[in-house]
Amino acid sequence: MASTKTAISPTRNEDYPEWYQQVIRAADLAENSAVRGCMVIKPWGYSLWENMQRALDRMFKDTGHQNAYFPLFIPMSFLEKEAEHVEGFAKECAVVTHHRLEPDGKGGLRPAGPLEEPLIVRPTSETIIGATYAKWVQSYRDLPILINQWANVVRWEMRTRLFLRTAEFLWQEGHTVHATAEEAMEETRKMLDVYTDFAENHMAMPVIRGEKTPGERFPGAVTTLSIEAMMQDRKALQAGTSHFLGQNFSRAQEIKFQDQNGQIEYAWTTSWGVSTRLIGALIMTHSDDDGLVLPPRLAPTHAVILPIYRDDSQKGEVLAYCHMLRKRLQEQTYHGESIRVEIDERDMRGGDKKWYHVKRGVPIRIEVGPKDMANNAAFVGRRDTGESRGMPIEELISNAGKLLAEIQKHLFDKALQMRIANTVDIHTLADFRDYFQPDDEQGRSKGGGFARCWFASEQAVQPLLDELKVTIRCIPLDAPGGSGKCFATGQDAATQAIFAKAY
Repeated sequence: MASTKTAISPTRNEDYPEWYQQVIRAADLAENSAVRGCMVIKPWGYSLWENMQRALDRMFKDTGHQNAYFPLFIPMSFLEKEAEHVEGFAKECAVVTHHRLEPDGKGGLRPAGPLEEPLIVRPTSETIIGATYAKWVQSYRDLPILINQWANVVRWEMRTRLFLRTAEFLWQEGHTVHATAEEAMEETRKMLDVYTDFAENHMAMPVIRGEKTPGERFPGAVTTLSIEAMMQDRKALQAGTSHFLGQNFSRAQEIKFQDQNGQIEYAWTTSWGVSTRLIGALIMTHSDDDGLVLPPRLAPTHAVILPIYRDDSQKGEVLAYCHMLRKRLQEQTYHGESIRVEIDERDMRGGDKKWYHVKRGVPIRIEVGPKDMANNAAFVGRRDTGESRGMPIEELISNAGKLLAEIQKHLFDKALQMRIANTVDIHTLADFRDYFQPDDEQGRSKGGGFARCWFASEQAVQPLLDELKVTIRCIPLDAPGGSGKCFATGQDAATQAIFAKAY
């Protein structure tokens, strides 16, 4: 039996990591740059990030936050003040040691003018922002400070993959200061809820909300909360984190204030962030062997109209009809915004046009030719299901928003069912080993998914996890409680967590 031809080769089942790269290429999202480990985000990919940014920015401001900007360069002494933090990021830091170039006498250039103190290219901003907050905070009346920054960061990764792990990437990082531990912890949970809302209702990506174990916490944090999503290869991807930093960074950066009783206290701080890694999550959650699949709430274009005509005598009339249809569709709304519609008027074969937009993940395709016009209809295709049918124009216009909502819900439901089907409870070491079989020589996983397991201690299970390349993703916040037996040691255990291989 001949295999079905797909637009993307290899398929997900044949080689998932390479499939992922080919989807990015086919959808024209990004490409590797001349700088090792860095990427060029192309217009279609950047439009996705802009839509993510726009939605998140609104959610941040709705919860009382403001945007600001802080320096790209961080004095090395700032990182040295918080020992655990610098240890966590030291191997990933890019360091600036000189401040100018000069001719080398051989037709080239060489660094000159060493800096008095090396500067770190921002891997994250807790220290530089903390030093600024120390100047801003004098009294309890100055609190809380609720600020977000949209920026780029650099983490000198050795093994990179577009969107998922690059030396430079785009993100947002929130940094807040509070008078009490309770207020700071409330903020930490609130922002995790914001990320959950965004992931599930905009990305159509179901997530598990949980707390990281001590070994998986953000360096310098007291508590790290995260949202974890399952990709189609059954691996986990951390999609967002929110950190309760306690007074660790306040003590390091001297963020102190006079409380209502006249006492000098150290403030309580948080930080939280998501990055362009979310585009990688979007690709791996929804896309198929024909290319990118986009949830309508984030798609740069909701619908594309494809004019069909044989010759110039038909062209003018068909295009005029298509422009009328676009105008009427744009007058409709989806989630409070005008429906985003394009007309592809390029002089190329109809089949090539269709597959161009299939591979880019446009939710709805609308084909219009002379016969459709005569019937006051159009041929409508859904990217999520592959279904297509003729539809009266008035039905299409009146139901466009409803159709987009159906696509959004279908993508979420499909991803949720996939996660449920690949989540198991494991109680024994033998079953754990069998479930998480070693990867093959190309690093492809041969088994596994999410495993719910009781465990006695992180230290007790870590050697096994290192061997199998499995991590503790989180302790779910909605775990039922109770106790059980550690899957690895058989000891009594009071903690149940999600275990998985991960990106």
